[in-house]
Amino acid sequence: MSRYIGLIGYPLKHSISPYFQQAALDYYGLDIRYEAWETGPDQVRDTVNNLREPGNIGANVTVPYKETVLPLLDVIDERARAIGAANTIVKNDEKLVGYNTDASGFVEALEKEGGFDPEGKRVIILGAGGVARAAGFSLVQEKAAWLAITDGIFERAQALAENLARYTGESVPGRRRARALVTAFKWQDLNSARTVANCDLIVHCTTIGMKDSPQEGQSPLGVEVIPRGVLVYDVVYNPSPTPLLTLARKAGAHVLGGLPMLVYQGAGSFKLWTGREAPIDIMFEKAKELLTGGKG
Repeated sequence: MSRYIGLIGYPLKHSISPYFQQAALDYYGLDIRYEAWETGPDQVRDTVNNLREPGNIGANVTVPYKETVLPLLDVIDERARAIGAANTIVKNDEKLVGYNTDASGFVEALEKEGGFDPEGKRVIILGAGGVARAAGFSLVQEKAAWLAITDGIFERAQALAENLARYTGESVPGRRRARALVTAFKWQDLNSARTVANCDLIVHCTTIGMKDSPQEGQSPLGVEVIPRGVLVYDVVYNPSPTPLLTLARKAGAHVLGGLPMLVYQGAGSFKLWTGREAPIDIMFEKAKELLTGGKG
């Protein structure tokens, strides 16, 4: 009898996760189906609770529910709790356990595909949702020197900055104490080149520019404010390239798209569900094929 893993989010038309995750499951010959479960805001509780049904293994959680699902779970992993967001749910002995593989996926993509070491660097994060939380947490752990966070809702940026500032004062298991300076600023300030002039890395964590989103075709930054030589990391992966990365190239910046993070975080989820090492090459190959072939 087939077992099931779902992707919980809204909207999901843009998502290619079901395709590359299914390719990984098929590689091992597992009788598991990975499905997209598009979920409206009033359906989140029921969808999460349905994971308790026989045959369900777990789920990925994507925008806008990575924070919403936390109170619906029985157990929250230490990292997911520290970040305040979960992107992976595993059913374990009838209990639903929340994990965050976005954080490790973010750093793995940044270092392996972007060739960027965050230690001692100055970073601007656009957005303050679940992915931004994971990115900020990771950058603090990797000893970035300075983080500035903005969001369309300034209070969200302030709250995330305060959480990360508190975290920098705590001991991180297995690492030296983090010492990043963390601040928040208003979204409107992105219109000024001075705001981003001295940073080494810009990380975009909103849905602006995402395929099938209300802001498809848009960019959070204009070409005139993007510094030459900065690395612009857009976690949006569809379309490829995004409007932001197209403008960043024109400005003479280095670019990193969201596909590597998507695959690396997906690989982390795959191991949690199956106990097997994810076939990364197969996942990358399928994901790239879908984007270049116009699927998703």
